[in-house]
Amino acid sequence: MNALTVRQLLIDMKTPMGRDWNGGDAFSSALFNALSMSFPVGEQFFMDALRSGLSALPAPEQAAWKAHIQDFVGQEATHRRLHDLYNQHLKALGYDNHWASRLKHRFGRMDRLKDPRHKVAVTVATEHLTTILALWILQHPHMLAQAPHRLRQMWMWHASEEIEHRCTAFDLYRALQGNELWRKRWMRVVSAYFLIDLIRQTCQHLRHDGQLLKASTWRSARHWLLGEHGLLRLGASHWRDFFHQDFHPRQMEDKPAQQWLAQHQELWRAVAKT
Repeated sequence: MNALTVRQLLIDMKTPMGRDWNGGDAFSSALFNALSMSFPVGEQFFMDALRSGLSALPAPEQAAWKAHIQDFVGQEATHRRLHDLYNQHLKALGYDNHWASRLKHRFGRMDRLKDPRHKVAVTVATEHLTTILALWILQHPHMLAQAPHRLRQMWMWHASEEIEHRCTAFDLYRALQGNELWRKRWMRVVSAYFLIDLIRQTCQHLRHDGQLLKASTWRSARHWLLGEHGLLRLGASHWRDFFHQDFHPRQMEDKPAQQWLAQHQELWRAVAKT
């Protein structure tokens, strides 16, 4: 288990934000805003899932895992709080968060599954998707070059921590003797829902702003998703890797995250452990 650092991000998230904050680009601004709307509910689920998984371990293993899970929870709780503030600005701009309500409904249905490994497997799958997104953000910083400094740094910091704790849920799932069939099935389910929800929420934002049917919006979408440095184009191979029998998240590069955290230490401080 790699050591995790719980950080407080030292940026202003109280000042209101503009609509097309990413250099005036409607599509990319809407895409990131849609992602933010899923995070508070999703991250609460991850925290609860790993706590439940920890409780299901034999006592000696619980002791070995406890501090690591607490640090994972600390990172995710900080992400949740900042994205709550971010989403309050989006609400003030008139955007409705339909993604969160759909997530709450699906997660509620999962309570019928008594085996905690199902929720851990869902967390494993989602964490891999967010790691793909995080690596894409960090490897292509020019995509956020025209964003306000505080928003650019928030996304880069979040991406760095997602990569830092990319192995936690996966390793806990293995410690719980989770089987490979569940892991791969849940990835297919989670991926389908995630992509559909992301498209729906992004389109709702664009429709709200009268940008959905503009040719410039679709040109931007093609660039961001399918262009030379597009998310879907570059992320597809990482997604397929998940289904290999010998897959482990540590196979994904973490150097961009380590470099960003080391080079921007003025933007965060470590939270003291009690």
